[in-house]
Amino acid sequence: MIVVFILYLVATLGIAWWYSRGAKTNEEFVIGGKKFGGTALALSERATGESAWLLLGLTGHAYTEGIGAIWVALGCVTGILFIWQVMAKRLRRETEKTGAMTVSSLIGRRFPGAEKNISILSALIIIFFFLFYIAAQFSGAGKVLQKTFGMDPIWGVIIGSVVVITYCMMGGFIAVVVTDVFQAILMIFTLVVFPIIALFIAESYHIFIIHSIEDAGPVYLSLTEGKTGLAAVLFILSGLSWAFGYTGQPQLLTRMMAIRNEKDVRTAKWVATSWTLLAYTGAILIGLFGIAFVQHGYLGHEESKLAADPEKILPVMVLTLVNPILAGFLLSGVISAMMSTAATELTVSSSSMGEDVVGKLRKMLMNNKQKLLLNKLLTLAIGAAAFILAITLTDTVYSLVSYAWSGIGSSFGPALLLILFWKRVSRAGVYASLICGTAGTIIWKNLFEADTGVSERLASFVLAFLMAVVFSLLMPEKRIANSD
Repeated sequence: MIVVFILYLVATLGIAWWYSRGAKTNEEFVIGGKKFGGTALALSERATGESAWLLLGLTGHAYTEGIGAIWVALGCVTGILFIWQVMAKRLRRETEKTGAMTVSSLIGRRFPGAEKNISILSALIIIFFFLFYIAAQFSGAGKVLQKTFGMDPIWGVIIGSVVVITYCMMGGFIAVVVTDVFQAILMIFTLVVFPIIALFIAESYHIFIIHSIEDAGPVYLSLTEGKTGLAAVLFILSGLSWAFGYTGQPQLLTRMMAIRNEKDVRTAKWVATSWTLLAYTGAILIGLFGIAFVQHGYLGHEESKLAADPEKILPVMVLTLVNPILAGFLLSGVISAMMSTAATELTVSSSSMGEDVVGKLRKMLMNNKQKLLLNKLLTLAIGAAAFILAITLTDTVYSLVSYAWSGIGSSFGPALLLILFWKRVSRAGVYASLICGTAGTIIWKNLFEADTGVSERLASFVLAFLMAVVFSLLMPEKRIANSD
């Protein structure tokens, strides 16, 4: 396993270095310079979108809740299909029209005169929430390497963060996309192959999956985790609410902005859709199979540890059920999920800070070389800040990602949807979306979620969307720009 894992790290850095040799301009560092086709960008978007949250968080969620976790998966799949089937083409057109290289710039350039303020506010929101998101990925690396090699989690965090920061600084967007393609293949290998292996092992041990899950407790075969009435409705809505966040995630939407032409958009749609359906099916099955194997005692002394941290169910099953060489490949897929997401969020954060904050506040113009150096230094600084968060926060990967996902999605989702599909959206509506999405997430998460049972993902998005519409109607633009 050690040999396979080292080969994986070397391959990742090697691929990043090889393809980054041509990344000489700031545009290539930030958005790839239109070098990638639909397949590559679709795989990159999927590798980015499905982080440690999918391979650790969702598998652990299914292991803890049973088939009730299907609502989370369904919400995510719905969101992914929506952004690719509905938003992708319009986003690419808007990017061509405005010349924007970041989501913050794309929103800001829609409103001349307010571009500076909107871009700066957008960038600060991205950086704030992405620090938690990146920290979750680094933390996930620590969990997997602790479980795999018995090392202190801090060393896993160090290894993951150093590798990610290094290849991001090599080539920015280009390095991230080419490594994402490699990592997306590894991830789908893990999520498709391992459930098949587990099913054959269950058959050889005469484990009947459904009966075993039922024996573990009737709640595991309940679509609502045993809840009824209003509580059941809120449980379902909480899972489905993951869909809202996809409409505003800059790390995903920049892939659509970078696509070369509309033909590539059509290709990317179906690649992303196919990957998503396979991956989510595999993640849910792994969690459910884990219940059955634990019920029959086939995970040995590791079972007691899962009570404290169910997010280790995938690495525990891999290490217990398959030989070390195959385990090395499968767990490399888990690490890939973390690295691909952390890398993209790191480049998006540094680009937003460089292009939308420093670039807007700096009075003197910078040449291309200076911009490129600035973005690389910001990548290092933000990566270091996320590393510090990763070693100090105690929240689960699922919890950290849910918080960051809600904040980003609720802030940007309503603004982007209205810009793309409603001609009457105004700058006041955009400010309302950004501010209410951010404040709503923070306040609801800390004060109301536990008592109401309504997730911050749902509450903050609905609030931000309503406020964006209300303020657009109350404070309309004097001159409405064409939306298409």
